[in-house]
Amino acid sequence: MLLAVDCGNTNTVFAIWDGTQFVASWRTSTEWQRTADQYYVWLSTLMKLQGIDARITDMIVSSTVPRVVFNLRVLADRYFNTRPLVVGKPDCLLPVDVRVDRGTQVGPDRLVNTVAGHDLYGGDLIMVDFGTATTFDVVDTDGAYIGGVIAPGVNLSLEALHQAAAALPHVDISKPQGVIGTNTVACMQSGVFWGYIGLVREICARIKAERDREMRVISTGGLAPLFQQSGALFDAFEDELTTHGLTVIHKYNKDNA
Repeated sequence: MLLAVDCGNTNTVFAIWDGTQFVASWRTSTEWQRTADQYYVWLSTLMKLQGIDARITDMIVSSTVPRVVFNLRVLADRYFNTRPLVVGKPDCLLPVDVRVDRGTQVGPDRLVNTVAGHDLYGGDLIMVDFGTATTFDVVDTDGAYIGGVIAPGVNLSLEALHQAAAALPHVDISKPQGVIGTNTVACMQSGVFWGYIGLVREICARIKAERDREMRVISTGGLAPLFQQSGALFDAFEDELTTHGLTVIHKYNKDNA
């Protein structure tokens, strides 16, 4: 049994893979102070509640928050008697090349999404991840990661509006009924929603023009389903893209050990 851990800036996903499918997955807030013991109590309690009797033998971690990795390593060693693979570390092999400027460190989540996208759809992809940041990752014909784009995340933009302008309230993102808002909340929601529709459409169009080829656009992340409703922005949506990528990387390392 493999425990795949996807640690983002806001949330962390723990998913159990039995070799053919995900048995279960759970989400918690990302807190670097959380100890290995706290992780285990939380995880084992959820497993018992769902009647899951899984003996974890392997663990792989992708983390955009470096301070979290230490306690996840302790969790693997203390409770599962295994040494975890950590994406981005020298001992974790990738089944795809990374072709960026020398010295550039690519976020592990972006590498994992590239691996997953290539495994599921082949090459010539644009992976759009709606997380704390909205990222666009470009996958070459052979599956290599060749760069991308980083924009502020949707919720981050809304929070910045609220904090910077005293008269503007905190609002939740949703698809507005029309473009023209007739109250403050509707105006803010329209600006962010349609603004991001335009951002995604324009950036993807420019990437395709720069690459001078047809490319499929795959979306993932918590807010991706909301934007999936809007026209033909995306060719597909993958809810478990990152955790799927982790299973592919784990298998690749096992096969090449």
